Amino acid sequence: MTISRRHLLAAGAATGLLTACGSNTGRDEGGGNGGPVLRQWYHQYGEPGTEEAVRRYAKAYDKADVQIQWRPGNYDQQTAAALLTDSGPDVFEAAGPSLDQIQGGQVVDLTELIADVRDDFNPAVLAPKTYEGKVWGIPQVIDMQLLYYRKSLLDDAGLEPPQSLDELVDAAKKLTTKDVKGLFIGNDAGAAVLGGTPLHAAGLELITEDGEVGFDDPAAARALAKIRQLYADKSLLLGAPSDWSDPAAFLQGLTAMQWSGLWALPAVQKEFGDDFGVLPFPKDGPGKPSVPVGAYGAAVSARARDKDAAKAYVKWLWVEQTAYQEDFALSYGFHIPARISLAKKAEKLKKGAAADAVRLTTDNGFASQPLLWTPRNQTAYADALSRIIKDGANPETELRAVVRKVRAELDRVQK
Repeated sequence: MTISRRHLLAAGAATGLLTACGSNTGRDEGGGNGGPVLRQWYHQYGEPGTEEAVRRYAKAYDKADVQIQWRPGNYDQQTAAALLTDSGPDVFEAAGPSLDQIQGGQVVDLTELIADVRDDFNPAVLAPKTYEGKVWGIPQVIDMQLLYYRKSLLDDAGLEPPQSLDELVDAAKKLTTKDVKGLFIGNDAGAAVLGGTPLHAAGLELITEDGEVGFDDPAAARALAKIRQLYADKSLLLGAPSDWSDPAAFLQGLTAMQWSGLWALPAVQKEFGDDFGVLPFPKDGPGKPSVPVGAYGAAVSARARDKDAAKAYVKWLWVEQTAYQEDFALSYGFHIPARISLAKKAEKLKKGAAADAVRLTTDNGFASQPLLWTPRNQTAYADALSRIIKDGANPETELRAVVRKVRAELDRVQK
């Protein structure tokens, strides 16, 4: 099983039970260079060249013997279990760290590592790694979701690129023919991937900055009702050969517009040249265009044998080595560096749709998974969203129930 960076943005991914780690993860006493041994874990990327790259970075570090472990399978479950033992990683990448890991003292405060460059990290990806003012993970790259559209198909239908959710609903309907659907947002009609994006587009949030429910508002129901309208109009492509993260449906002409990610851009550009554009999720009412972003980050285990050595390595790789950071983002896939300055100067991101994507991330990016948005919250919301879209359940009724559950969960985790 290979996993790419895009999967951290799949908002509907459920969190399963912890599984035990293997027994062969004991630590060595010392490195071949006389320095400490550091075990660094990565999830198994699906992008060719990534593993070789991180091994090359580790080999270039001369103050410790950094031993890379490439972890197939359910990485998040493996890591969560390993952090409770003395045989887990010293340094590891994480979509979080999670709130439980931070509150449980399982990870190390890394605030000092980025003190001089904190403002250079995109705030939308740094915020979910920040708790009580402290930074617990150093963002590695930015992944983002965005809307792809075929310029020629919109032109033929006399349509402008949709700037509002109402315009998106209308355009998807007009673009739908017997052979082509207007929009693809996932084989489940968007219930998993959309997450809080329509709410954000309506000017709301999943969780407010002060830790309260951010969508207890009539505007939430109105926005989700419009997603339901897309389904009711039969404008959505369902049952595609692959899901939203793969641009295959768009490339094969099965849909005029597709919600996917920046990682799809090279393939789309190769297929269509200049005959496509990218957009944020359109605003609804007084809201604003929205671009959900996420980032894996480097974290340090509280059980690391040499915490100072682990922190020094993380700072070297993800703060000081900007050339490696750009290489990691753009040479083995297509992502945006987490540092604003690097994103601005990267040659591959200076032109066309790639430059548009960077601008949209800077102007309209928001954290797809706030730190306080726990798996319990996510499950309650995603289940309700599915019922609203596919079953026509009443949005007001469904959201009232979700608000109650989320409020109770927030009370629990913020005691």
